Amino acid sequence: MIDAGETDLAVDELRWLLSDCRDFIEAHRLLAELAFEAGDMSLARAHFGFAYDLGLWALPSKGLGGPLPYRLPANQAFLESAKGLAYCLRELGQTAQALEVVGKLLECDASDPLGVRPWREAWQPAVESG
Repeated sequence: MIDAGETDLAVDELRWLLSDCRDFIEAHRLLAELAFEAGDMSLARAHFGFAYDLGLWALPSKGLGGPLPYRLPANQAFLESAKGLAYCLRELGQTAQALEVVGKLLECDASDPLGVRPWREAWQPAVESG
C-alpha cells in the first residue's frame, strides 16, 4: 500500500493492526515514517517514541550483556525507530533527549550502521552551550 502511494489506506490498516496488538513496533515505525513524510513531526515523534519505549521495555533489566546488532532483522524496527526518534527530538528542540537516544543506539550497535555517530558530534556542542 505504501509503495503504491495508498498512504491513507496504509495508515488505516496499521491503526487496525495496532487496535489488536498495540505493541507492534514495526507498525508504529511505519506510522511514524508516514507522519514524518506528511510533515507531522509531533506525530512522528510519538510513534517513533512508542516503538522505542517498547523496544527498551523488551531489553533485559540487567542490561544487554552484548550488542544488539542491526544486521539481525528482529532488531531493525527498534533501532530504526530510535534513529527516527532522535531526529524528531532534535527537530523539536529537545537535543539533550535526542543525544540520549543516540547514545542508546550506539550502545546497542557500536558499529553505527544507521550513521548516527556524526549526529552526536554535531549536536553535543549545542547542549554544552545551552
